[in-house]
Amino acid sequence: MDNATVIERLQAEFGDKIGPVSSMLSGEATINVPREQIVAVAQFLRDDSALAYNFLENLCGVDYLGRQPRFEVVYHLLSHANRHRICLKVGITEKDIHVPTLTGLWQTANYQEREAYDMFGIIFDGHPALERILMPDDWSGFPQRKDVPLGYEEVAFSNTEAQISARKPFAEE
Repeated sequence: MDNATVIERLQAEFGDKIGPVSSMLSGEATINVPREQIVAVAQFLRDDSALAYNFLENLCGVDYLGRQPRFEVVYHLLSHANRHRICLKVGITEKDIHVPTLTGLWQTANYQEREAYDMFGIIFDGHPALERILMPDDWSGFPQRKDVPLGYEEVAFSNTEAQISARKPFAEE
């Protein structure tokens, strides 16, 4: 199996409904898919006997602050039979941060989509239990977004430890 074969089969099935195709340094093909087509494209890649992408290896969110679309959901699929990987990317805007769930195709999408929701606020429509998985339930915001301020702890070395400790606020007993 090679990238050209996969791309050819996808273009024959979906035509211009899929976006541009690129290749990563690892040689893995990356295909941009409109959110409306992600379930159909993923199901085709899974169910086509020649392709047989039977494993959702990874699903993650990415925040490209300052770019449009700001967010991406990245899916890495693996075909055990063909020993081949492919990457699908769905771009979503900050104003409409919804993507259909893939839990109906791969059970492993359940926790991975919950993590992307918890860290970035990406809403997976149709997910059976979309709730926080890493952060406390009362946490406000989404910590992996690039517009969230970073916490800062000054590093104390042996020669500056006393000075840094003197500036730190400590809890009073």
